[in-house]
Order: sequence, then structure tokens, then C-alpha cells
Amino acid sequence: MIDVKNKHITIAGAARSGVPAALLLKRKGAIPFLSDAGSVSDQFADTLRRESIEFEENTHSERAMQGDFLVMSPGVPTSSHIAEKYLSDNKSVYSEIELASWFNRSPIVAVTGSNGKTTVVNWMHHTWKTAQKECIVAGNIGYAFSELVEQTSEDKDLLLEVSSFQLDHIDGFRPSVAVILNITPDHLDRYNNNFEKYAASKFRIAENQIAADSFIYNADDAKISGFAKKLSERENTPEMMAFSTESEVPNGAFVRNGQLIIRLDNKEEILMNIDDIALPGRHNLSNGMATALAARASEIKNEYIRESLQSFEGVEHRLEYVRTFNGVKYINDSKATNINAVWFALDSFNVPVTLILGGRDKGNDYRELESQIREKVHTVVAIGEAKEAIRNQLKDSVPNLIEAESMKEAVKKASNVAKRGEIILLSPACSSFDMFENYEHRGKVFKQSVLEL
Repeated sequence: MIDVKNKHITIAGAARSGVPAALLLKRKGAIPFLSDAGSVSDQFADTLRRESIEFEENTHSERAMQGDFLVMSPGVPTSSHIAEKYLSDNKSVYSEIELASWFNRSPIVAVTGSNGKTTVVNWMHHTWKTAQKECIVAGNIGYAFSELVEQTSEDKDLLLEVSSFQLDHIDGFRPSVAVILNITPDHLDRYNNNFEKYAASKFRIAENQIAADSFIYNADDAKISGFAKKLSERENTPEMMAFSTESEVPNGAFVRNGQLIIRLDNKEEILMNIDDIALPGRHNLSNGMATALAARASEIKNEYIRESLQSFEGVEHRLEYVRTFNGVKYINDSKATNINAVWFALDSFNVPVTLILGGRDKGNDYRELESQIREKVHTVVAIGEAKEAIRNQLKDSVPNLIEAESMKEAVKKASNVAKRGEIILLSPACSSFDMFENYEHRGKVFKQSVLEL
């Protein structure tokens, strides 16, 4: 832990992570200065003024460069002028989760991965509640770690969703239980289009773990398996717990004859029938296994794990059932902001689908969806800035490709072509910022448009 008292500390980014970080630093006796290259919302500006925290917007001024060290919000890239200046001056740059971890008193259960993080952290929360075990949920989900860290204690677990951006500038951050769900190309614009750099960022979750800790990983992901092998050869390595839907693992969770088996310390137990897991699809079988292992590593009994796997209802905007209208089911998967998430969504259904796809493109290759689209999708409704890329890449893969200028129009056009017994799926594969504030806003507009049919 670094002593922050009377230190002049600059925070880059004045949003959901930056403002709580500034408030935490002030409470700990530091002199924070908040700097944002864009505008600061009225709500955050009012909070900062009320707390007498100085800030600037639409610039990173010379003053912002003068801090003893820099704290980065996840939305600020390492390639930003302010980060590069601190690094070139040999001054420390820390992520917001690193800062918060200095004041943390709880065992941390941290989850990362390209897809499924929010589902798994919510599923863990449901499991902890089922077991009546106290916990706090924070990170890339809901509240920033800085906002809740003073509520932590030794008898409460901290369930933390962490993104690669939050792991980019850690130093001593150490989860008692670290979970990596999967790694697929995403956010490569932040990593010089280099998948290896993106993966290395995710793997930092285990960087400071010791033998008393647990590392839970997806053995079906070749990239992660390769990393796990190297990690297991390290001195003072954490306990390795794998999960797999494809093969039996020496220590962890796997499937045999339709049953979910937990094998730990050379002892096997049948947890449940996989058909009894509440959420559909093979990716949710993986998510459920990761949840179960995290719970076991946190000393939660099988009976509570079983109950939670059977009763969890999922997450808003992630394969969320909206309604059935004229025999057609409407599913909101607005949180699917990359190709892999859409692939998993389509993999969950065995009936014909009308797919609403598009938004702000992150360099997607939509052809990676070709096999799923040819098998299941009769119509793609393209929206947003990605319309042209979707049309160029998928026009030969789908019988019917139409475009819409708004979500309302997309829902209307989809409802005109879908037949009874089919599904209309919003699973955009893109970020939402061309038309919406965020994926939640996009999902809410979709649901509203469906309810207005």
C-alpha cells in the first residue's frame, strides 16, 4: 500500500470510476486533481464542487501532468497523452482498481474474460446470497471498487468484475480467487490490434497470486490453457482449478454422462444434471462451472451451489427474454458487443432467428458468424454505423438482409418477417455509442420498441 497523505495525485477520466477514486483519495488525506479530455457531466461536476475537489474538462493541462502519480479510469487508454507523459517521466501510473485495493480488507474474487463476466459475477452474487454468505459486488459492474472499498471487511467477500483496461496498470492487486472465462479478440483498438497484448493484459489477474490463492480457468480455451501451464510451473503458484465442457480435468469441474462433476483434491462429487442448470447454452454451462468453482474456493457448500445453478434467472441485456408477441419470442442481448458473444447467443437457439446486428464497428469480421447464420438466421436487420460492413460481409450468407435507421424501425421490420415459433434477437456485436449512451440504453430502447408493437 502506498501512503497517499498530502500527495498531489492526478486522476484521468471523470466518470464512473474516476470520480469515486478522487473522493476516496480526498478521504485518505491526498490532494486529488481530476482531469478529463472530454466534458464532465453536471452530476459529477456538482459532486466534485461539493467535496471541494478541483477538476478540469476538455483538456489535460500542464497542471494535470504535475501529480506525484497518475490514477487511470478504464476509459482512458494507455496511448493517451497524459498516460504517455507520466510514463516517459518515469512516474507511476495506476488503475482505479489498484488504487482501491490499497484500502481493501475483503478476500477478492475477481472475474475477467472477453465474454460472460457480468453473468458470472451476478451468478456468484446469487450463489453467495443463496448461501447467506456476505459479499460486496463492484468493479466493471454497477459500482466502482473505490466507491465500496471502505465497506470491505475480512468476513465479507468482494466479488469484482474486471476488464483488461482495469488490469493494464495494476501493481500489487491480488485476488484470493481469480477467474478467467475466455479470451477472444475484442477491444483490439486499445492494444495496437495485437491479440497477444490483449491476452497478456487479461492474464495479469494472476500476476500477484500466491499458493494460498486459487486460479480458475477455462481449459477449453487454448490460449488460457497455455497460460495456465506456465503459471503452474511458477514458484508459489496458486491452486489451479480448471473447468471444461469438452474433457475431464484433473482438478476442477467437467461433464460426464450429462452430469456436472466437481473433482477437487482427487475427490469426485456429482453436483447435478447439466439439464437442470437454469441458463441455456454451452457458454452458460461454462459460466455455471466457473461460478461453482469460485464458490467452492470460497468455502460455499455444494447444496447452495446446486440451488443457485438451478434458480439463477440471468442478467438484464444478456439473452434476456422480453415477450412473446404473435407467437414470436423477442430476446434482448444488447450486452453482446463483440462477434464471439453473438456466436454464443446464436448457439443457444435451435429455431429460426431474425438477427438485429450493428452499431459502432470495432473492426469486426462478421464472416466469423457465417456458419451460425447459414444454419439459423433467415434475416439480418443491420443498424448503425456498421450497416455497410455487415452488408458487404454477410450479403451472400443470409437469404434476407435489410437495413433500419432506428431501433424502432429495426424491431418493426423484424416483426414483419418473423413467423410464429421463431425468435427475434438483438445481439449487435458492436458498441452502442453511434446511436445510444451505452448498451443498457440500447437494450431499454429495444425492449420499449418490442412492448409498443
